[in-house]
Amino acid sequence: MEPAKILLLFVFVYFIGLLVISYFTSRNSDNQSFFIGNKKSKWWLVAFGMIGTSLSGVTFISVPGTVGKITSGDYPFGGFEYYMMVIGFFIGYFIVAGILLPLYYKMNLTSIYTYLGKRFNVEAHKIGSLFFIISRAIGATARLYLVVNVLQIFLLEGLGVPFWLTALVILLMVLLYTFEGGVKTIVITDTLQTSFMIISLVGCIVYILSHLNLTAPEAFDILASKNYTHFINTDINSKTFFLKTILGGMFITIAMTGLDQEMMQKNISVDNLKNSKKNMLTFAGTLLVVNLAFLFLGGLLYLFAMQNGAEYGHLTEIVNGKENVTNLFGFKDAAGNVKNIMGDDLFPALSLQGYFPFFISIIFIIGLISALFPSADGALTAVTSSYCVDLLNLNEDQTKTEKQKKKLRMKIHLIFTIIFFVLIMIFKAINDKSIVYLIMEVAGYTYGPLLGLFVFGIFTKHQISKKYSILTVTILAPIVTYLINYLVTNFTDYKIGVELIILNGLLTFFGLWLVKDKK
Repeated sequence: MEPAKILLLFVFVYFIGLLVISYFTSRNSDNQSFFIGNKKSKWWLVAFGMIGTSLSGVTFISVPGTVGKITSGDYPFGGFEYYMMVIGFFIGYFIVAGILLPLYYKMNLTSIYTYLGKRFNVEAHKIGSLFFIISRAIGATARLYLVVNVLQIFLLEGLGVPFWLTALVILLMVLLYTFEGGVKTIVITDTLQTSFMIISLVGCIVYILSHLNLTAPEAFDILASKNYTHFINTDINSKTFFLKTILGGMFITIAMTGLDQEMMQKNISVDNLKNSKKNMLTFAGTLLVVNLAFLFLGGLLYLFAMQNGAEYGHLTEIVNGKENVTNLFGFKDAAGNVKNIMGDDLFPALSLQGYFPFFISIIFIIGLISALFPSADGALTAVTSSYCVDLLNLNEDQTKTEKQKKKLRMKIHLIFTIIFFVLIMIFKAINDKSIVYLIMEVAGYTYGPLLGLFVFGIFTKHQISKKYSILTVTILAPIVTYLINYLVTNFTDYKIGVELIILNGLLTFFGLWLVKDKK
């Protein structure tokens, strides 16, 4: 049997195993599909499972690819510069644990956007939920697209399978998986998949070090000599200037974790506030180590590729009368041209095109699929939950029986699956080679209004009662943010990076201040 077919068979067996585990962990429990049951999840189990949700296929593929990246594009991350954002994430988790978790536990929330309804009005509650649904759907499908695209390019394209069919089958697998259980089941299975992901990470590092006949310190010294290990970008005009990367990472964590129904749903499933904080901080500390390991792996991948003949090159094109130079990294074809595998394609190309032995291909597939499901299943469940609870008020609806409610949830779940499919096809059309940066930029626009709303609610005592005023502000703030970003990027040397979310949040905050009640 061909290697590609064996790997596909392995993916299928892996998925069946997940379904079986999901089925048995959901039996005889208080677990509810789409909603939190009684708070009984162990804090250490949630912390470990959240690692998989947070990392996803983006960290598994994109982050290692950034290490040797030299590009003229918008995000010239290179070396270990991405780690500055990880430090920002780390700081952000302390803020979430210190400010937001106590608020959620005090109010005993099922949906965190209920806070906005109690603090302001129903309009704020529904707007918060709507922005979460948009943000989570776009972010989750971008991550899902990355994994689907890898499977398509390196396994299925050669077998004549079209991309749309690959995306549809994987989404149906995720749909079946999420039907088996709710939050508690997902916490348990995510923990298992996180373990597989980390085992894959360690296995790949050990193999490459052994193949290169290097110890970890020796490999690090070689990476440093090639300028692959630099952490700090001191160019203040750059999108990756270290201070704004740290600040941007901090606020991205506050928004994408602390104000995200999916992530907080898992956190507040822990039995009490103390253990929930312990979960959050354990999770934060673990991410520091795991992300550093992924960056180290990225450096090793570039070393391995260069030892096997890969090299840097460049492609010059004339676009709109201007010379555009794109830097490349890869192996030369028969015509002497470099086939670019820089960035997101590096790890998959080495793992699935015969450069690594077959057992490493299996390890890579294990890690990749383990990165896919925790992100996709949680997002699909969370957007369904938020739509039902926040927008339809299904929990409070006394006119429907439980059977009718369940049927409606299933329909909504299926509709969101279709929406996810459409978004994946849109990302395929965009075909961005560094999806991690695209996700951060989109988050700046969609999570910014949520950030401004929560900050205004927590740190001021003002009320907003005028109809549609909150809606107007939260729509205008991202539009103004986009215009500012466009003008600054095109008419100054300064480039706005991940601090975009701070700008959007500030505009939302000041907009709310302008429309607040006089008394």
